[in-house]
Amino acid sequence: MMAAIPAKIRNAIPGRLMRAACLAAVSFSLCASPLAAQTPNQPPVSQSPAISQPSPGPASPEPPASADAQAVKVNEVASRPALVFEGQATWEDGYTGLVNGFQRLRAELTRVGLKAGGHPMSVFVSTDDVGFRFQAMAPLAEAPASPPELGAEFKIGLTPSGRAVKFEHRGAYDEIDATYEAITAWLDEKNLDARDFFVEEFANLGSGPDDSNLSVDVFVFVK
Repeated sequence: MMAAIPAKIRNAIPGRLMRAACLAAVSFSLCASPLAAQTPNQPPVSQSPAISQPSPGPASPEPPASADAQAVKVNEVASRPALVFEGQATWEDGYTGLVNGFQRLRAELTRVGLKAGGHPMSVFVSTDDVGFRFQAMAPLAEAPASPPELGAEFKIGLTPSGRAVKFEHRGAYDEIDATYEAITAWLDEKNLDARDFFVEEFANLGSGPDDSNLSVDVFVFVK
């Protein structure tokens, strides 16, 4: 499986995707307001990500339409002001680490009186075999007129910008591996090179990593 992923994809996609490929070889097959509106070797059709506007999905969704049928486009995404918290987590506790970051952001927004402007998001900036480093972001309704007195763990920053493709994951976070496998193959098929980070925007965090009602949009920024 590892050798089947083109080198340009292996070099462009963070280690999270490579972890998904390794897991696939061993077992079955990883590694927020909306930003903007975007297979390893033949992944199961039912696991292919839909590429469309977010919409609630049932616990057992019907197979989505193919990417080609939906006239997928690479869209320009503009940056927005955001409250940022930097953290890290292991792969096993990834969901818990992200949720903890979002909770800290929510508490800090309340403490300093800033107004959120959309869904929380995570920007994955580096990965290894053990875990990953990320920036948890809470987009703001507007940039503060003057810098607030933030806690030491926080800063005002900007959400990522540039050309991006959006993939939907509807289902348990524990099952997001298949979505990343599909992303890898889709990029290869379209001959697109990804930048060295990716973004997950949580429209619905769910109640835990196994909650099938969880809703995540994965934004892959391309060169």
